[in-house]
Amino acid sequence: MTATARSTRSAARGLFLLGPAFVAAIAYVDPGNVAANISGGSKYGYLLVWVLVSASLMAALIQYHSAKLGLVSGRSLPELLGDRMGHRSRRLFWAQAELVAAATDLAEVIGGAIALNLLFGLPLFVGGIIVGAVSLGLLAVQSRYGQRPFESVIIGLLAIIAVGFLAGLFITPPDGLAVLGGLVPRFEGSGSVLLAASMLGATVMPHAIYVHSALARDRHGHVTDPEARRRILRITRWDVFIALGIAGLVNVGMLLLAAVNLRGIGTTDTIAGAHAAIGAALGPGIALVFAIGLLASGLASTSVGSYAGATIMAGLLKRRIPVFVRRLITLVPAVALLAAGIDPTWALVVSQVFLSFGIPFALIPLLRLTNDHAVMGEQANRRPARWAMSLIVVLVIALNLALIWLTITG
Repeated sequence: MTATARSTRSAARGLFLLGPAFVAAIAYVDPGNVAANISGGSKYGYLLVWVLVSASLMAALIQYHSAKLGLVSGRSLPELLGDRMGHRSRRLFWAQAELVAAATDLAEVIGGAIALNLLFGLPLFVGGIIVGAVSLGLLAVQSRYGQRPFESVIIGLLAIIAVGFLAGLFITPPDGLAVLGGLVPRFEGSGSVLLAASMLGATVMPHAIYVHSALARDRHGHVTDPEARRRILRITRWDVFIALGIAGLVNVGMLLLAAVNLRGIGTTDTIAGAHAAIGAALGPGIALVFAIGLLASGLASTSVGSYAGATIMAGLLKRRIPVFVRRLITLVPAVALLAAGIDPTWALVVSQVFLSFGIPFALIPLLRLTNDHAVMGEQANRRPARWAMSLIVVLVIALNLALIWLTITG
């Protein structure tokens, strides 16, 4: 076999090993992100591009450390925490983690229901039921056929999301110099600070941190051979870089789409209003593609959220419940709110604030465990990684606390 053939074969094997990070990356392009990014671009133009770029870099580092923890230790983050906690503290920790996962799922089901309303005029509560049913089908793929087919479906949905939210930029491209100017950190009044805190502080999703450690471990196993482990970690870095890079590009693209086409339009404070404004500015075709992207976002993210909830319960309580039962339990609050006529955009905002409470409970243990030589061996964080992760943990927690405070007092 020639060197070129060997290189091609090695690259093909490496591509086959990609996937876990794409599932985790769905958390970063869920309907809550859509609402925040569209609002940021329509109100402040290119001003907050730097926020999304910073958020994407932080998210990539955090998700890589979660994946590394699962690969090196052979245990998921919830499992490691469950092993270290007493009976009462383990149950309390599980309760907060499940509530946060449920709040995330609420936003995702509502986002999918809004998309079905935009596409077909369905009542929101009917759309919520449909989203729940379809996500159950996606989870059944994982249960019946394993993780790889599930990853393939999620990657396909991520591609639809990317096309749906970026298509409008090909009709009216952004100003390149203005985009570069948006990379300079700055604010314009307290409103932009609040929005930046919402975009950056709520970017890191607790359920994505919990589940990525399990996704990587379940896909690649517990690799003990040092050379094989270094290879898997190298592939995992590429997995995270590509997946989170796509998610970051989609988020920035949404903000730019709004900055170019929706600046100063007052109706873009809701997703439905933003959809109508996009249709007026770019035509019904782009509005249709946007709504399809929103639907894919809701379907993919709620499936991943349910998967994460199962991972949390199995790790902390050593118990599993049928996926159908779990899907019904987590679907009821979202459908009930939609049936009650609660403003869906308000529900999205509240859910994002609520899940912010769970950030420290995921980030601080991740930092401590990946620093621990007893858990990670030679792959324990070295000083630069420790400092970088510590800074990110402090920054993200501070921004989430600021988001909570500004939302309550504002």
